[in-house]
Amino acid sequence: MRLDCETDEDDWEIEALLDTAFGPGRKGLSAYRLREGVDPVAGLSLVSRDQFGAISGTIRFWPVRVGDCESAALLLGPIAVHPTRQGEGIGAWLILEGLARARNLGWHHVILVGDLAYYARFGFKRCPALSFPPPTDPARVLFLKLNGIGGDSLSGQVSKWGIVPVSG
Repeated sequence: MRLDCETDEDDWEIEALLDTAFGPGRKGLSAYRLREGVDPVAGLSLVSRDQFGAISGTIRFWPVRVGDCESAALLLGPIAVHPTRQGEGIGAWLILEGLARARNLGWHHVILVGDLAYYARFGFKRCPALSFPPPTDPARVLFLKLNGIGGDSLSGQVSKWGIVPVSG
């Protein structure tokens, strides 16, 4: 098994894996609206490959805006592992490597929508002060602080990167 940065040639295989893992309705989720028209962060879109070069797992990170902040946080996801390879630690490997690379690139905060029981082992915790676009269960909005810089939590509306929030 090896870990590589995603390439343009990987797109069809990644999309097939995501459809297998989450179904075709996945693009209706609120996180997809935050990603639409925005490129994932370079160097943080990773794939795991088996000995034949086939993709067995994928992870992506996207910039998002939180509240009135001028800086971005990272939105982790989607992360998927092929059903025939689940339970082998590939997902954890992708997450740990992705977080290490994000830390090395100077990112300070990571947000995701997911199951606390799974993501707590990586340091994620609930973040009730974050408002995620509907329909999102607020109990599934999780946060991780990287680099020891920035607050211990985030607050405000999570919005698409490049959209300037209107105050007032």
